[in-house]
Amino acid sequence: MRRIVLLLLTCWLLLGGVALLCGCRHDGTVSILPANCRLQVGDVVFRRGGGVTSHAVLMAEKDGVYSHVGIVVDSAGVPMIVHAVPDEPDFEGDIDRVKLDRPEVFFKRSRASQGAVLRHGDSIVARQAAAEALKVYRRHVAFDHDYDDSDTTRMYCTELVTHAFLRAGRPLQGISHHHLRFLDIDTDCVLPSDILHCKDLQVITQF
Repeated sequence: MRRIVLLLLTCWLLLGGVALLCGCRHDGTVSILPANCRLQVGDVVFRRGGGVTSHAVLMAEKDGVYSHVGIVVDSAGVPMIVHAVPDEPDFEGDIDRVKLDRPEVFFKRSRASQGAVLRHGDSIVARQAAAEALKVYRRHVAFDHDYDDSDTTRMYCTELVTHAFLRAGRPLQGISHHHLRFLDIDTDCVLPSDILHCKDLQVITQF
């Protein structure tokens, strides 16, 4: 029995060493964002999460790939991502709200298994939309658990992105609403796939 235990321990240590040498870390804090990916202000970023809400969104979309979306902004010369998200508190007592996160935090492995970056065809419009999203963050807007985009005092993720481009004077074209029904939610809202397939946006990378 002892020999078997020692053998298993040796195999585990060897495999762990190989993983470290190969850079194959499974640490949830590691970002899945490719090192060579250069984000631009106004880029719309997508991720596929593994939480309850993410699974509910993916089930609602049926053939959906991503469950969450945000927009890249310029924060004092540093690219950051503004996004409306539940269940990601930064401190004890933190409410669900519109957040400002570093790209590596937005795309860390514990929150994202897949990702994508899309870019608007007009960089000026993209920058204006990013500025509008940053204003929403600075207003400390709470997350909208009712997924009701008729009220912008609270916002959910896709609502934030469509709102930003609307306020920039160039609403995203061809965006439709879908009926979402899960838990105690029964509403019409915009899903990530609607923005993913918007003709105003071009896929830069998927990973």
